[in-house]
Amino acid sequence: MYRQLLFGSFVIAVVFWGGSVHQKPVIFFHSESERAELRAMRELLLIDSTVIFPTALACSGCHGFDNNGYAMVDGDGNDVNIHDDWRATMMANSAKDPFWRAKVSHEILLYPAHSLDIQTKCTSCHAPNGHYTALFRGQQHYTMADMLADSIGLDGVTCSTCHKISSENLATTFSGEISFDTNRVVYGPYPQPFNPPMQDFVGFNPVFSEHIGDAGICAPCHTLVTHPFNYEGELTGTSFVEQATYHEWLNSNFGTQNITCQECHMPRLKEPIVISSNYLFLDGRSPFGLHELVGANTAMLKLMKDNRQALDIDAEAEHFDETIEKTFQMLQQKSLNLNLTLESLDNDSVTFALKLTNKAGHKFPSGYPSRRAFVSFVLLSEQGDTLFQSGILQPDLEVTGNDPQFEPHHNVINDPGQAQIYEMVVGDLNGQFTTVLERGYSSLKDNRLPPAGFRTTHPSYDSMLIVGHALDDLDFNKNAGGAQGSGADVVHYRIGITGYQGNVSAQATVYYQSLPPRWMAEMFSASTPEIETFRTMFNESDQSPVAVGSALLEGVFVDGAVDTHQPDRGFSIKIASNPAVNGISYIQVRDATLQYVKVYAADGKFIRRQNGSNPAVALPRKGLYLLEIGTDKGVVVRKVVY
Repeated sequence: MYRQLLFGSFVIAVVFWGGSVHQKPVIFFHSESERAELRAMRELLLIDSTVIFPTALACSGCHGFDNNGYAMVDGDGNDVNIHDDWRATMMANSAKDPFWRAKVSHEILLYPAHSLDIQTKCTSCHAPNGHYTALFRGQQHYTMADMLADSIGLDGVTCSTCHKISSENLATTFSGEISFDTNRVVYGPYPQPFNPPMQDFVGFNPVFSEHIGDAGICAPCHTLVTHPFNYEGELTGTSFVEQATYHEWLNSNFGTQNITCQECHMPRLKEPIVISSNYLFLDGRSPFGLHELVGANTAMLKLMKDNRQALDIDAEAEHFDETIEKTFQMLQQKSLNLNLTLESLDNDSVTFALKLTNKAGHKFPSGYPSRRAFVSFVLLSEQGDTLFQSGILQPDLEVTGNDPQFEPHHNVINDPGQAQIYEMVVGDLNGQFTTVLERGYSSLKDNRLPPAGFRTTHPSYDSMLIVGHALDDLDFNKNAGGAQGSGADVVHYRIGITGYQGNVSAQATVYYQSLPPRWMAEMFSASTPEIETFRTMFNESDQSPVAVGSALLEGVFVDGAVDTHQPDRGFSIKIASNPAVNGISYIQVRDATLQYVKVYAADGKFIRRQNGSNPAVALPRKGLYLLEIGTDKGVVVRKVVY
């Protein structure tokens, strides 16, 4: 209605004075009734002077969809309006998230004596505007019941949450402690904002401030420290870092180069975009941050899309579809690089090296500790038979081989009962795995992939420790020379091939799960109205993990039919190369007879085989090659570079 009134009932004329636009446009009305209509609209929209935070609805009139196709469209005519992009995000629906509501009810069911404190802490990030307003006005607590009766609380992490964060204490407060500016201001990224619409129709003054683009805006809710209880409900007197995405970012190349959270989660259009509808004289602003605000939780987005009415979510299905698609793109294009190579080959085994490189500016996975990623690895014969597999997803969505307590980090996997799972495992006071956040006492395992530049010597490392076998893994976050900061891990899959001869293909796929079965089990063993509501929605939802990336290596020839138990009678092999002469390498064998030479590319693809009568091996082009050299006393594999 707001947009229709502004464009359908009156026109805006621009008054020029001395060649410049007048500070405030003159509005001409066609009739007195239209004047009255505008006054009524203004009274409806104007926020009461006692209100600290306007809701997103108050912002949508100018920053929502423009029927005229003038504002918030890119050069190709694509709609990029702020309100519709935001309202189907996890942030917009943080207060309506049914898993969060169920988890809060589970925690207070276990610790009823601490119910008010638990609810107040949880709402500080999931319903920050309602929470802050209540405490600012003298309330001691802000509960779930308070939130359900509070429109600004139910607005979740809304427009005025981020745009009213003060520059004071920026990036120095965490765990839901947010420093808001309680004045009638809204901070934005553009100098010399056009004030009248927001002042006249909402009652807030837009103010330029560089801090709105600082990663510190995200810090208060994306590093969370808890204070655990024992099983009797007594405080242990310790603290536990439940999640520390902001501090992970600090300890990364992204942090040192100031590539902020906004640059990935609010990707910027360099072309100028008109950011307010209804004012045809406004120029575009650049860069324009798309308010996509996507992360990785496709499972919950799909669940909320299917239960919009039950959850009182006003976003339409098409808005969710767009957010879900962009979330898939974030996971599959901006999270990981995978590289699968043949590492070694002999008569009884083949070893593949899978390198996973984190492309994000924080750990992968990051955030809430239920998140995990796992590697599914399969080796197939030419006929398509499975020779080896690891990390296979079961029908119940659990990973085959996952130990009852937790699966340790692996550097080498040589048994189908082993699986590489990247996760943080929370332990209670007794060192047992727990999903009860109020019992989180220590991390039993944290092998989540660090971001590039991550170092154990960083001042904030104590908030995001590497825990378990990954700490001693020479391939984990290590460069070739052993220096920290690669942001990568290499998993070695060593597979016995005795008795098989022929080509094989290896495939590795990394899957992401936001709510794996083990994390759900403890909560689903209890019952509250919120748990039952979520249980029904969850059981009807698509819980499939997301394939983040995949790597395939085909045409690797293995020969496990040769007797591997011949005694080593002592022989030596020397390779003499002359790169200047067509890349020819000469195989010199002492105390044994050369039988054959097989040539493989660096990625393990078989190139050719030649018999032992010809010790000269011509390499096709410059690069790295693997030579499998067979003798009557054994087989060796050597690397050569042309």
